[in-house]
Amino acid sequence: MSTVRAVTTGRIHSWDLSTGVDGPGTRFVLFVSGCPLRCLYCANPDTWHMRDGREATVDEVMAQIEKYRAFITTAGGGVTLTGGEPLLQSAFTGEILRRCTQAGVHTALDTSGLLGARARDELLADTDLVLLDIKSFDVTAYRRLTGGELAPTLNFATRLDRLGVRMWIRYVLVPGWTDDTESVVGLADFVAGLGSVDRVDVLPFHKLGAAKYEALGVPFPLRDTPAPSSGLVERVRAQFRAHGLSAY
Repeated sequence: MSTVRAVTTGRIHSWDLSTGVDGPGTRFVLFVSGCPLRCLYCANPDTWHMRDGREATVDEVMAQIEKYRAFITTAGGGVTLTGGEPLLQSAFTGEILRRCTQAGVHTALDTSGLLGARARDELLADTDLVLLDIKSFDVTAYRRLTGGELAPTLNFATRLDRLGVRMWIRYVLVPGWTDDTESVVGLADFVAGLGSVDRVDVLPFHKLGAAKYEALGVPFPLRDTPAPSSGLVERVRAQFRAHGLSAY
């Protein structure tokens, strides 16, 4: 009797090739649709709703990755799943990570950690690197900035550390929102206690996604917020480095 293999599908927004903050080397970056947070500085509001993405099978995604596999692996890169929030579609995300691992491709998961409880240990075993976005270390500021709760992210970070999953911490620096000295020190102290963190990326707030808000007819909440000065960026990076962390 023949066995029919179940077809895993998900909803995706797009994909791109990048070099820089999406993980080591040149990356095939898959933008998965749907996100439970509404970060005020979000650069991809067009990924918020799953209904706005297109349905794709894991086989279709893997066929696209295969076209670039030799190139990205030679360039010391791999595949990064981002969004949106990839863990909103954990079965789809997990299957792509598994297939990439089987193909010998380095994997990275870019997540807020809010839905970390949905990431089964098997999914994390197929994840070489987690790019963990910690939006703020102040509970009240986190809620105002994202509409979500901080605790699940911190719990997820602790779990990743316990499992030995490598992490890059990503911290978006927004003047007036995430530049509070005491909050940064608190986050640096927390992150310094995680042995599997390789680096902290302090990412200056920008308005490159403003046109997307206009196209969607949605007001950009931080339209009048300035980008951080180079001095402020260096101050925050120095605060992380003072805790023994590599910050960029």
